[in-house]
Amino acid sequence: MTVVPSQPPGSEKDGAAAVPAARNGGPTGDGADPASATGSGRFLARAALVTAALSIAGSLLGLVRDQSLARLFGAGSDTDAFLVAWTVPEFAATLLIEDGLALVMVPAFSMALARRARGEAGDPVRALVAATLPRLCLAFAAVAALVVATAPHLVRALAPGLPDPGLAADCTRLTATCVLAFGLAGYCSAALRAHGRFLAPAAIYVVYNIGIVAAMFLLGGHWGVRSAAVGVAAGGCLMVAVQLPSLWREMTSRTPSPARTGSAAAQRPMQLALVAAVLVFALCRQSQVLVERFLASSLPSGAISHLNYAQKVAQIPMTLSLMVCTVTFPVVARALADGDTERARKRVERDLALASCVVLLGMCAVIACAPQMIEVLFQRGAFTAADTAATADVMRVYALGLLGQTLVGALLRSYFSAGRPSWYPAGVMAAGIAVTSLIGAATVQVWGVAGIAAANAVGITVTAALLLAGLRTTRRNTPYGVSIRLPQVLAELAAPVCAAAVATVAGAFVASRLQSPVAGLAAGVLTVTAVFVPLAWALGAQGPASALRSVRTVTRRLTHGRIH
Repeated sequence: MTVVPSQPPGSEKDGAAAVPAARNGGPTGDGADPASATGSGRFLARAALVTAALSIAGSLLGLVRDQSLARLFGAGSDTDAFLVAWTVPEFAATLLIEDGLALVMVPAFSMALARRARGEAGDPVRALVAATLPRLCLAFAAVAALVVATAPHLVRALAPGLPDPGLAADCTRLTATCVLAFGLAGYCSAALRAHGRFLAPAAIYVVYNIGIVAAMFLLGGHWGVRSAAVGVAAGGCLMVAVQLPSLWREMTSRTPSPARTGSAAAQRPMQLALVAAVLVFALCRQSQVLVERFLASSLPSGAISHLNYAQKVAQIPMTLSLMVCTVTFPVVARALADGDTERARKRVERDLALASCVVLLGMCAVIACAPQMIEVLFQRGAFTAADTAATADVMRVYALGLLGQTLVGALLRSYFSAGRPSWYPAGVMAAGIAVTSLIGAATVQVWGVAGIAAANAVGITVTAALLLAGLRTTRRNTPYGVSIRLPQVLAELAAPVCAAAVATVAGAFVASRLQSPVAGLAAGVLTVTAVFVPLAWALGAQGPASALRSVRTVTRRLTHGRIH
């Protein structure tokens, strides 16, 4: 399917390849090794800042999108129908942008860049693109056509109790186009990040949400909720368009090296087991959505909508916490390609500490200020006070699983950074889904949507614990993966968890004292921050200190690399 090194990464014991490219220094230009930029602490800090800014912008526009959906169509049967169709872009985003394709292609591009740095004949990066992109495009187009053809059957399988399956089928056909668009967008993102280019990939959800919001307001009066599905299709095309100029520059800026004797055989097909392992994991992870919507379809109208709005708001801290891992994933992959497993381990442990502190701070704010947050964001138009109360209750329960969600996203990269297959993540994710399904089926009739949210939190926490345990058993000093020091990591997690419990109680108390939802939200968030940050620092958490160092680095002169 593609071209990767014929020898294991790091197998060269004495040549230049044994030295991580990030240590070789030198500015990154059209003829320089991108790893010298992506390995620079200052470059990573600035890349993280750019990614954070655009991630926040994308998340805010996602809130605008959800606010527009709530205002125009409320939380009734029409919105439920669209949200069933929304399953298609949710699956496509996970498989083709966030997890699946990225976990396969970022290591593949990192290995191709390592081969290019060793001066192999031709251009391994262009060879990789030529071998993979046409076949992937055909596969994406075929899946999109299959979804269009089977839309009514998919709707019946996903939500058998839906009041208007015909509307959901129409929306599903419209959103099916995102399979091809998201596939191309994910491919471009993987290639650009491996090259140390983060601006365009970070902007994809900005333009995506702009497309959806514009379509709803322009077409909503005539097409109703179908306009949101049209927006999904338009937004997917914008995701590709925003990245193409940067990728074209990367693909055309290199002159292939002349052929050398004995260098033409350093190729072998990509392991299909790797692709299968990644796809099975991503499918298992995203099947949480299927379980939730299947169970919620048996509840009164609006249950799916309440769960959706709660998830969208609660997941913002998780998205921001994982931005660091998105930036550093190519660094870990390149370190393993060069055989430097110790550098990869240190990077992963730092990322876990920082990501955990960020998501726990956000989780405190979500739980403490849930009613005020939902009222400020959504309570207008067709979204009533009853919808606010129901959504806030669900969101508080769902937020309990945010740390587990973040740890799963961060740890997953450690299993696939070396570009080698591992079935363990898929197995533990399947175990987590089984826990979610069993608990959800047992509690949905008693606790309603809150029971579904609780099942989600327990299931993903079980998965995170198993992934942590799996990395502990990996061999140390091996070029095939990353091991972490589990006792140190658990001790690091304990400090912010304790700080989060105290900050949540304090924030909820302050927020409830004020009548105005805006004032209550502001006071609650400030209280949570004022309690969590110094308390976590006092307890010895390394995340706040790491964040402060990152902020300081972006104020200094950037001596390595470019972000374009």
